[in-house]
Amino acid sequence: MDNRNVKLQVKDLTKIYEGAGGKEVLALDRVNLEVRESEFVMIVGPSGCGKTTLINIIGGLDTATEGEVLLDGTPVSGPGADRGMVFQGYSLFPWLTVQKNVEFGLKMKGISAGERADAAHKFIELVGLKGFENALPKQLSGGMKQRVAIARTLANEPQMLLMDEPFGALDAQTRVVMQELLADISRKTGTTILFITHDIDEAVLLGSRVYVMSRRPGTIKEVIDVDLPGDRNHNSLVLPQFLETKKRIMDMLWLESNDAAMDR
Repeated sequence: MDNRNVKLQVKDLTKIYEGAGGKEVLALDRVNLEVRESEFVMIVGPSGCGKTTLINIIGGLDTATEGEVLLDGTPVSGPGADRGMVFQGYSLFPWLTVQKNVEFGLKMKGISAGERADAAHKFIELVGLKGFENALPKQLSGGMKQRVAIARTLANEPQMLLMDEPFGALDAQTRVVMQELLADISRKTGTTILFITHDIDEAVLLGSRVYVMSRRPGTIKEVIDVDLPGDRNHNSLVLPQFLETKKRIMDMLWLESNDAAMDR
């Protein structure tokens, strides 16, 4: 049994949108999940199942119709520095260097220049960009830009990271490199991470647990524990345990897609 403290709780979360013609659309239906301290949790599900809506509510960027989100037992009522968010888009300031982009949030908090510089150097090195401190975003590849975005978020020392398909725009090779980097960061820092993805390989490679969502209205279909030996890296992709877990998730999502097709 995992005795780590529960960091995040989502309780009976329901989201109803007003659709075309004023018709109500049930996007999320009584979603329940939890993330423990220092845990790396993944969410996968069919396209349109409400994954992004869910993480936006957790991040305080959207509101639930019913239910609640608790961080360390305190209700989430809006955005906060306790939750760092990383999106597929890098959202870097193009006129600022890597160093200044990573320092930006700390500057807004009133942290001294010396402390900002020390923190930025630490996290720039952590994401493998030492030597690029003075580069501008236009001089960086997509993977490097996402490294800067991750370093900037970590520099603010959030209680947990919320990641919405952060590697979705990267090519396959760069994506695997970034996955290995994030797995390494998770090991070194013990950061609590909730990660949305449509990529089953990514979910199994990175997650200690995977929440599988149903088609809309999105709800939790199953929770799968992932037990892989050794450090998570590209070699994990061919392990029997990896392939078995991947097939289990694929079968569930195939059934969801097939049921959706039958309903049309």
